[in-house]
Amino acid sequence: MAIIPDELEAIRRAEEHWTKMILEPALAQGREREETFRTSSIEEVPRLATPLDDAGRDYNGRLGFPGEYPFTRGVQPTMYRGRFWTMRQYAGFASPRESNERYRYLLSQGQSGLSVAFDLPTQLGYDSDHPLARGEVGKVGVAVDTLADMEILFDQIPLDKVSTSMTINSTAAILLAMYIAVAEKRGIAPSKLQGTVQNDILKEYVARGTYIYPPQPSMRLVMDIFDYCTRQVPLWNTISISGYHIREAGSTAAQEIGFTLADGIAYVQAAIARGLDVDKFGARLSFFFNAHNNLLEEVAKFRAARRLWAAIMRDRFGSKSAKAQMLRFHCQTAGSTLTAQQPDNNIVRVTLQALAAVLGGAQSLRTNSRDEALALPTEDSVRIALRTQQIIAHESGAADSVDPLGGSPFVERLTDELEARAKAVIEAVDRRGGAIKAIEEGYIQRQIQESAYVAQKRIDAGQDAVVGVNCNRLENEAAPETLRVDPGVEAEQIRSVSAVKAGRDKAKLAATLAALRAAAAGPDNLLPTILEAVRAYASLGEIADVLRSAFGEYRERVIL
Repeated sequence: MAIIPDELEAIRRAEEHWTKMILEPALAQGREREETFRTSSIEEVPRLATPLDDAGRDYNGRLGFPGEYPFTRGVQPTMYRGRFWTMRQYAGFASPRESNERYRYLLSQGQSGLSVAFDLPTQLGYDSDHPLARGEVGKVGVAVDTLADMEILFDQIPLDKVSTSMTINSTAAILLAMYIAVAEKRGIAPSKLQGTVQNDILKEYVARGTYIYPPQPSMRLVMDIFDYCTRQVPLWNTISISGYHIREAGSTAAQEIGFTLADGIAYVQAAIARGLDVDKFGARLSFFFNAHNNLLEEVAKFRAARRLWAAIMRDRFGSKSAKAQMLRFHCQTAGSTLTAQQPDNNIVRVTLQALAAVLGGAQSLRTNSRDEALALPTEDSVRIALRTQQIIAHESGAADSVDPLGGSPFVERLTDELEARAKAVIEAVDRRGGAIKAIEEGYIQRQIQESAYVAQKRIDAGQDAVVGVNCNRLENEAAPETLRVDPGVEAEQIRSVSAVKAGRDKAKLAATLAALRAAAAGPDNLLPTILEAVRAYASLGEIADVLRSAFGEYRERVIL
């Protein structure tokens, strides 16, 4: 914030007096902890920030006002004074029917959007009856094999009124087609559907590993979704460019911003090369960030990411649309910070992380449950996680003012430093030819691994405290009750998918899969042919296998 020179000089003299007369005697008496004060990205946190740190800052150019470029202070002029963020609890386990019951329970408890977790076979393009799916069906998410499963999953849920996020990447086109087909069967036009498909394949090669195809055909599928939804499903967010998993893998806050936006740059470049209008598809891009433990660093991270992305879209890609320049993001609290020891402590961690997301201006938020370091969450734990958001919204006052920490000398200094460090990360990726080439050569993976190693060494050495793990431990801690997925779910799901496969029109099925095989060999958008196959009740695995035969499978490069 700009201050007139006479005021700055008065503050400077006052700080010098305070340092000599107050601070130095206190330090001489040992009244400061003997440790390095740091964040994940900043090696030395300043003892005190003052308006002197703001000297020379261009307020309008760097901060501005909410709802206008550079969006540092938020993407909407009234933010949560207009409406709260979408409270979107991530859920999905066992069978489609059981997950449907959990979704309807969460909606009855005040949740305002759905977030679907799929099991590993679904993420990797295998049906539940495939040998490689054995032991994993319904374990970390819901099993979806055919359109019949999707119909059950969203039974009695108004798809034209509820926003749905689907955390799916390699098979995103197939699951999105199933969602569209379910809506069509209920008479709901695709143009009425609202939600997000994660569809961020690049971070899979970096941080998660649920890829199927090599990068280039995978990018083709991402662009097919961009193109199709821009024309047919205009309210749908076509990608959730994910820093969450980059942070979970061990990156710093600055790397989370930098590598995420570098991936975003690669997607925008690919879409422009496809002939898409940056101001049209750019308005449907969304992001997905982690909310970690350091409250103020996280707030600054979200503000820095917004400002940096706005400049990238305007200056690098020539966007003229404010909506295309806005970085809108979903946020999830940090799963990697949850501890199996003293799991109730996780409620406090999640509360602080959720508060950081709100103070940082998230559009959508998922709060982890206390027992997720041990198992899938129980219904009680999920309710507490949702209530955490509701208490922040209705009781804390944090949502009453737009960007309430904006103008704080320390927060603004952190915002500037994180932006500068993230820009350096992006420039390093650019020098290597962009995100895809940097991933293929292992550069991004190595950088994250090195940060994770340094962070773990600090925890192991006791330099960074983890309450209940390396300090404040309990002896003979009792194990809490956890949710266990019935092992019979897998057998039931196999019976279900077998029954669907047996009852299909085989000629129609064969024709749609043949059409998909032909389309995959050519340049056309694959969404229409995938949608036809889905309508014929082709299974997710059958469709993925057609694409495997056309594109091949990616083999991970070992990064040391």
